[in-house]
Amino acid sequence: MPQPNELGATTTSAGDSADQKPAAPGGLSAEKSDTATPVLGSAGLASPEPAGGVPANCKVFDAHHPPQEELINDCVHCGFCLPTCPTYLLWREEMDSPRGRIYLMKMGLEGDVERMDKTYVQHFDQCLGCMACVSACPSGVQYDRLIESTRAQIERHYPRSVADRLFRWLIFSLFPHPARLRAALLPMWIYRRSGLRWLLRKSGLLRLLPKQLQAMESLLPEVSLRSMFSSLPMRVKPQGTPRLKVGLILGCVQRVMFSDVNLATARVLAAEGCEVVIPPGQDCCGALGMHAGREKEALQMARKMIRVFEREQVDVIAVNAAGCGSNLKDYGVLLAGLEARAPRHPVPLRVAYQDSCHLQHAMGVRNEPRKLLSGIPKLELQEIAESAICCGSAGIYNLVQPDTAAELGERKARNIIATKAEVVVSGNPGCLLQLQASLGKLGHRIPTMHTIQLLDASISGTPAAGKANGRRRQNQQRPVSKG
Repeated sequence: MPQPNELGATTTSAGDSADQKPAAPGGLSAEKSDTATPVLGSAGLASPEPAGGVPANCKVFDAHHPPQEELINDCVHCGFCLPTCPTYLLWREEMDSPRGRIYLMKMGLEGDVERMDKTYVQHFDQCLGCMACVSACPSGVQYDRLIESTRAQIERHYPRSVADRLFRWLIFSLFPHPARLRAALLPMWIYRRSGLRWLLRKSGLLRLLPKQLQAMESLLPEVSLRSMFSSLPMRVKPQGTPRLKVGLILGCVQRVMFSDVNLATARVLAAEGCEVVIPPGQDCCGALGMHAGREKEALQMARKMIRVFEREQVDVIAVNAAGCGSNLKDYGVLLAGLEARAPRHPVPLRVAYQDSCHLQHAMGVRNEPRKLLSGIPKLELQEIAESAICCGSAGIYNLVQPDTAAELGERKARNIIATKAEVVVSGNPGCLLQLQASLGKLGHRIPTMHTIQLLDASISGTPAAGKANGRRRQNQQRPVSKG
């Protein structure tokens, strides 16, 4: 049931040569309306390719959306993807490059792989799904389609260990479900505030845990009770002459761990003349599951999200989490032609902007966030070296592949430190958590914040550094106007 919140508003409940040949390894369908609603800042809902058969001698893939042979054949093994691939950059292993993984898919289709063994599967598991190769490929290879269909096949046919199955069950029982995640974070809040976390780290007992659980513990954000249980009005009035009616996707991790980002998003949209509609009944958009190969549950979540927003007569849909946006991208188009009108106040900060992989590679959005930030007076925007390389977050990657994620996180953190930035900005909650943890391990407490929070600070004229994670969350105290 809708209920009033603390704002008094009605809320919803809730390098190799081009001719090198890879070596052989060892041993969304949804009911759509006639008109699609465009998505603000990113775009809609990825549909899987039509079902097709597999060759008779194929032993590892079934006929339900296998990696398509025509998409595989688009890869000419030119090697342009190699310097952009994080895992190839770390290990220089051909089968841990995009073209190597595509070659493995081809071998699977042609019957050269007898079964999905650990050696075969780990090369796909170790892919971050960052899609940097998609941006770099001159042939337009749709690696995103290929890796998603392959991972779905793996989830259906590869017998993972009991420990791995249990850990993945834990992840997907919590993160896509905001109510469960909120309940799980409450004891974690007590764990942090009581000093128990400091004690366990000091004693070294945490090192006795499996690496995956250690990774999960290291990513715990500094979330306040107010943030965890805050909620937004179902409607926010526009300021000045109305221009658009915008539906806002809250996200699952976003609304629990970064609820202040949603508040800032609503305020910025309202300041720019948008009526903001936040439909009740939103759950996960299915991004986490789709990127991990859990196709069935991802499609169920996607269909529900479509139904929720089809009830609202909105002009566009806004999403402020890059991972969610890439999952939604085929359900709409980038909004163009809406120029900023709200005045900006100076923000005298040296800011490093971290590109989210799903924003820059999967959606092709790179210049727009920089343009927004460059429009803030006195803000000094710094570019991070190796901006196309993933920070190691990549959905659940930093939980299921913690060692590789930590190595990439440290690499990214050192590049950030070299900019001498006072604040790090990114457009994805997973990136923000990863950057916090990676910078902290190197002894640097550089504040992190979402791009929209910095923009909100400039429009409202409030101190920006106070909004960054790990600092006072002043913007939670400023209400949005209810509709």
